[in-house]
Amino acid sequence: MHIHIHEFPDSPFLKLTADEFHTAAALAGAAGQGHRLTMGESIADYEAAADTLEVLIATPGAVRRLDLMGAPHLKLIQSTAAGVDALAPFDMIPAGVKLLNNRGVHADRAGEFAIMAMLMLTTQMQCFAADQRAQRWQRRPSGVVAGRRATIVGVGGLGGGAARRARQFGIHVTGIRFGTDPHPDCDETLPIAALDTVLPSSDFLLLACPLTHATRHLLDARRIALLPAHAGVINIGRGGLVDQAALIAALNTHAIAGAVLDVFAAEPIPPGDPVWTAENLIITPHISSDDPDHYNAATLAKFFANLATLAEGRDPPTLVDLSKGY
Repeated sequence: MHIHIHEFPDSPFLKLTADEFHTAAALAGAAGQGHRLTMGESIADYEAAADTLEVLIATPGAVRRLDLMGAPHLKLIQSTAAGVDALAPFDMIPAGVKLLNNRGVHADRAGEFAIMAMLMLTTQMQCFAADQRAQRWQRRPSGVVAGRRATIVGVGGLGGGAARRARQFGIHVTGIRFGTDPHPDCDETLPIAALDTVLPSSDFLLLACPLTHATRHLLDARRIALLPAHAGVINIGRGGLVDQAALIAALNTHAIAGAVLDVFAAEPIPPGDPVWTAENLIITPHISSDDPDHYNAATLAKFFANLATLAEGRDPPTLVDLSKGY
């Protein structure tokens, strides 16, 4: 099988290497054997491989820049990201080509980031950061996170990792998902239609769901108003999940206590954007799931597990349902 890994030089993400691929292939056993590997960083590199490539491994941003119709034998696209909203509405993917993501590889890092954010919000670290910049000495008492309530929207890899860590700290976790299946790391699991009913009792609201037509601006001004004044918002999903202007207004008027945002409506955040000066906000530049020591190896392990499942005639575990967008 001809497998082509493609990433452009301007990508901000950690690039896969040939050594990493061959190491993962050796660990995969039969699923990793007998493949031809090519790699590219330019359109010319892709075009040179396109006639025979069967599998493309790339970020959604790179996939979007390639002419997939020019690869007549393409069967499979392995995204090196979990979120594939950059490819929606998926009309540039040829009929019959399977799109896979790498959901699940982010769980450990996202879980640690999420509990860090909950601890920071509980300790009012966002306020202390502002005090430091203002050279203001102000004591701010705070308690512990045990016994607080977290509502996590989306309990896949990201949200599931967050739920696991939160429960280890004694936090009551309500998982919100599309469906009613229970989650082992949630105290209760509710459908998305029930979100409004739990917001008034939420100490933390964490967004970790995919961005789709149904979830865009899921957290709007109306839902922000349902949160208690002491609540904190954490977003590790996609910036489009939040009505950013409404959230900034809530922070500046102290309608909620604080937020930790890792994703934004525009990335990088433009100079002069009101988000830069919002009160009680901690900003990180889309790094909540980054793990340079393990990310690529875990992604490639997922890829070869997908190949093994396909070889058995079954749908791979990280197959994207294009009708749902995740």
